[in-house]
Amino acid sequence: MEKTFSRIHSMKVEKKGVLFVCHGNICRSPAAEGVFQALIRKEKVTDRIFADSAGTSDEHEGDLPHPVTRRVAITYGIDLDHRSRPFRKSDFKDFELILLMDNWNYRNVASLASSDKDMARLRMYRSFDPESTKLGRVPEVPDPYYGGIEGFEQVHAIFERTSPHILQWILSER
Repeated sequence: MEKTFSRIHSMKVEKKGVLFVCHGNICRSPAAEGVFQALIRKEKVTDRIFADSAGTSDEHEGDLPHPVTRRVAITYGIDLDHRSRPFRKSDFKDFELILLMDNWNYRNVASLASSDKDMARLRMYRSFDPESTKLGRVPEVPDPYYGGIEGFEQVHAIFERTSPHILQWILSER
């Protein structure tokens, strides 16, 4: 009995990682990360799933998310304290699912893939969006950077309705 008990407690439970990627990692990807993290806390699965975000550019490295991104998130009770970082090749091994916000960022990350296994980790974010099926194609998450607060609110709404579908997919995998 004692050996079985010790062996069970020494087993490592691997967390599944999700990485959200946009261009600068200050608008879309940190907002998606924040909404998703709030969801995994609410659903009490932080012991099985973790999330992060990155950008395909390093121009905002170390910066907090855009002020309007933070302002919209806080209205939903989400405090975004993520610091921008660039996508790294090591992210392919650290994250099982890498969600890209638009085609340009998808191509940039795909160009860094070293294998079919790396490519299999990549998905367009809105491929999980239930509204996408109505369009007959997978749309991009619009970049709100140059627009007004309405764009940031629209993007946040996309993340709110899509995050549960991402979580459901992850929990049903393997």
